[in-house]
Amino acid sequence: MALKVFDLQCGANHIFEGWFSSHEDYDSQQERGLLTCPICGNNKISKMLSAPHLNVSHLKKEKQQAPLTQPLVPEATASLNDKELAKIQAAVMQQLRAYVKQTEDVGDQFTLEARRIHYGEAEERAIRGNATVEQRQALKEEGIEVMPIPDFLDENQLQ
Repeated sequence: MALKVFDLQCGANHIFEGWFSSHEDYDSQQERGLLTCPICGNNKISKMLSAPHLNVSHLKKEKQQAPLTQPLVPEATASLNDKELAKIQAAVMQQLRAYVKQTEDVGDQFTLEARRIHYGEAEERAIRGNATVEQRQALKEEGIEVMPIPDFLDENQLQ
């Protein structure tokens, strides 16, 4: 199945990618309030303008256009090929998964345990678990910083 990758932005101006099976899938999830920012949990999500990804491999045989006067990608990444970029992305994902793996999964007790740690009633440690947008907002108002972690970073969720 081909996926549509959209550049999204939350109400707090965080920019991230969203992967959907179609434009209709995005619209449906948006209408049902299922889209949230992976950084702050904000649910005011909008699609940003982005360049489409086109399959133009068949054009390689055709006459090439005149060279561009300016590169399309920043110089820092212009010399990287697709394999090198994929390798860097894989290394970053592996490191993020390693960080997640070092946390304790407290499941549905997340908000309770986060408060206990914050107020000194429990041992300080890195935890992860389940919390609604409203629960995360309440924690934030108490001065407890939390961050949603996408399921694809938790190896236990992938099994």
